[in-house]
Amino acid sequence: MGRMDRMTPASTRDLLYEECEALRGVQNRLCALYAGRGFREVMTPAMEYSGVFAADAAVSQRMVRLMDTAGQLCCLRPDCTLPIARLCGTKLQHAPLPIRLFYSQQVYSAPREHSGKEAEVSQVGVELIGETGLAADIEILSLASESLQALGGGHRLEICHIGFFRSLIAGLTAAEAVKEQVRALIEQKSYAMLGDLLAPYREQPAARALCALPRLFGTRSVLEKARALQPGEEGMQALDYLEELLDRLEQAGLGENITIDLGLINHADYYTGVIFRGYGEGLGEAVLSGGRYDRLLGRFGRDLPATGFGVNATLASRGGAESGRPQEEGITLALTKGRLERKTAQMLAALGYDCSALEEKGRRLVLPLGDSGIRVILAKAADVITYVENGVADVGIVGKDTILESGGSFYEVLDLGFGKCRFALAAKSREAVFSGYSAKRIASKYPHVALSYFEGLGLDVNIVKIEGSVELAPLIGLCDAIVDIVETGSTLKENGLQVIEEIAPISARMIVNAASMKLRQQPVERLISQVEDYLRREG
Repeated sequence: MGRMDRMTPASTRDLLYEECEALRGVQNRLCALYAGRGFREVMTPAMEYSGVFAADAAVSQRMVRLMDTAGQLCCLRPDCTLPIARLCGTKLQHAPLPIRLFYSQQVYSAPREHSGKEAEVSQVGVELIGETGLAADIEILSLASESLQALGGGHRLEICHIGFFRSLIAGLTAAEAVKEQVRALIEQKSYAMLGDLLAPYREQPAARALCALPRLFGTRSVLEKARALQPGEEGMQALDYLEELLDRLEQAGLGENITIDLGLINHADYYTGVIFRGYGEGLGEAVLSGGRYDRLLGRFGRDLPATGFGVNATLASRGGAESGRPQEEGITLALTKGRLERKTAQMLAALGYDCSALEEKGRRLVLPLGDSGIRVILAKAADVITYVENGVADVGIVGKDTILESGGSFYEVLDLGFGKCRFALAAKSREAVFSGYSAKRIASKYPHVALSYFEGLGLDVNIVKIEGSVELAPLIGLCDAIVDIVETGSTLKENGLQVIEEIAPISARMIVNAASMKLRQQPVERLISQVEDYLRREG
């Protein structure tokens, strides 16, 4: 056991003193708000049978699994809505409608390795069950807005209707696998990759509309732009409903901090109508998330409409006005040191920014771009992703190779076109990889990329991580092949290797923190537009 009996498991931690007080303060404020609005508290077990979550791929894939004393497969609760749906279909199956419930309990998930995310999070939320229509959605959205106000500091609530996307994607003539990729890229606001994916379908009106979708966020003027895309009857109905919602929320005095984002497509499969997210100043990600899920309770024996949301109380207790930057302040740009840094500096200088601090930086790692309101931080590639994901940088410039290997939660908005190369599978011969029955050994600096590629082929391989010259590994018998970045291929040829398959193109990408895209929309969008104009001019 060593010293592990003195530690907490990976991605968990102890809370002491002020941290406990801050978390309890958030929980108490929210619970008092919900109780005052006529919601009643329920608690569900921390351990549930995994079948409760099995029908929802986005939820079940992050479950922490375990066995109960009878040997049944269980999990620690990764979501609060599904257990409450189970509870309503059993313990509350004869309760009078509507049912107003709130909860304050822990949720558990398996975060990406070394992401800094926690496996155990306190969540406080509400569920309104048995009511549908405008009045119910107004009630929940108003309560969500009040919840963000209760957290303190600047905030923004963005709303969408899943019917708009559903109408567009139904009009796209493409395989289901392509449609699922489209869904993921719109959620990530990955403008460049979405355009590439839909290029073969560009003659279809639905494809052109889907390409525009990630940019359809902001004020109510977005609704008119969306109508111009001719989304079909379901899409038009969704837009009309959103406009009526906005009117009612503005009449209630809640319109100032509410915006539209038609590219908001929650991963949870159970949403059916209005969906929404809330952001707070000083927090690098959404602190509130919810929506309407009218078909979910039918899985558990009581087919009722429902809507609700959850607040990440753990995140909220560590942010707020004291830790955040003022909303009107400029933006922070994280640059990958080295070649991408130099190329980005050339681009920024061509756009008229004062890059003298970058040219004469010495050992400084935080540098202003003149009086533009943009400050630059210099970091290694993987750290750029970490800074953007956690909100200490609003925008980042990083290679696609690092994105594919590290993953992360952010918007990938532009392909900058420089730093071009490609991921490739290389070996002495094709037979070295694709002949025989034994599992091949593959060396790479990018084990996740390599494993994902071979999983896509349906081949079992053993991945060996190499930090130095990967080309050496097959020469000395360590492996059968390598997965590496290739620019010209000359190094491979000099060592008797050849490209067997090209895996993915690589170039520099611009990424944006999700909260910054909402709370600092004007300066972030201005920078994106300037870079887009530059890329068009350069051709």
